[in-house]
Amino acid sequence: QLQASGGGLVQAGGSLRLSCAASGRMFNRYGMGWFRQAPGREREFVAAIAWRLGRTYYEDSVEGRFTISRDNAKNTVYLQMNNLKPEDTAVYLCAAEYTGTGSKEFREYQYWGQGTLVTVSS
Repeated sequence: QLQASGGGLVQAGGSLRLSCAASGRMFNRYGMGWFRQAPGREREFVAAIAWRLGRTYYEDSVEGRFTISRDNAKNTVYLQMNNLKPEDTAVYLCAAEYTGTGSKEFREYQYWGQGTLVTVSS
């Protein structure tokens, strides 16, 4: 019910825009988040957005480079990633949580997409 797309190979300093399309439920009232997981590392919070007022939250290392947004009419959340760095390389996963607040904790999310791979070359 969550379909992530937009990943790919990009050089350092480049940009990508990830999309996460939701279907089947009223995801426009859900908090939405992006997480990432690199090989051998734990799942890491990247960004989240609440459904009411669209309040946003970011992990420190992406603050100022990444922007999360949502289009509730399209049931889609986006992650605009600028000035990408090799350490951003990971599988990026979108997730939804029913409280609508947008959490930094992956355990608080009930629904997960399949992930999209982002590779940043140096």
